[in-house]
Amino acid sequence: MTNTTHSPRQLDPRPPNLLGQTVVVIGGSAGIGLETARRAQAEGADVILTGRNVERLKEAALQVNAQRTAAFDANDPAALQAFFGDLAGPIDHIMVTAGAPHYSPPLQMSADEARQGLTEHLLLALEVARGAATKVKAAGSLVFMGGTGARRPRLGLAIASTATVAMPALVANLALELAPIRVNLIAAGFVDTPLSASILGRDLDKRRDELRAKLPIRRVVGPGDVAALAVHIMNNTALTGATFDIDGGQQLVF
Repeated sequence: MTNTTHSPRQLDPRPPNLLGQTVVVIGGSAGIGLETARRAQAEGADVILTGRNVERLKEAALQVNAQRTAAFDANDPAALQAFFGDLAGPIDHIMVTAGAPHYSPPLQMSADEARQGLTEHLLLALEVARGAATKVKAAGSLVFMGGTGARRPRLGLAIASTATVAMPALVANLALELAPIRVNLIAAGFVDTPLSASILGRDLDKRRDELRAKLPIRRVVGPGDVAALAVHIMNNTALTGATFDIDGGQQLVF
């Protein structure tokens, strides 16, 4: 009898999900934006990064082999529309991570500070939608960032909470306005990013320890977790008008 040795079956590697597509990350020089760019590039996409800090943007672009960069303040409507106008060709996806929540006692805010906190994030999404309407392919998508932590009423969070709960409604309506382009929202709890570090300062390690002890996942959510969700939303063409929570179970225990 002749013994025949069979080689293990060779499976074809999974083709990159975003091969040949172009992903724009607005606010892509650090944190969630940079990790999303990194994952999109690993999935075969050409990446375009924007940010305010020129030097940090250059460094990020080297890390992800960005096709191009553009340095501007995303909350400046004229600069944002100029960026869209300068895009050479159609793009496939836009991820928006620019902007930060406004945490301050509402009764101590000036009228201008309150107005900015209530409208800045919403107007950014609206302006991105305006620019994307003629630049994103019909099969493409917009992915915005929101939050979950401010959904419950708490002292000092009136402005942030109001802006947070308004985003899902805006995104759902934009999904109808821009169809067939898809529009979705990622609502994150605490994510261990440079932005979180700047907000918490010396309390950062205390917050990390608290989350590791209490969250059902027993670890802190990182930028890579959110980036993985963002790329999935880009790739899944059945998703639009939805809000996707990612907080490690934070809402269940806090």
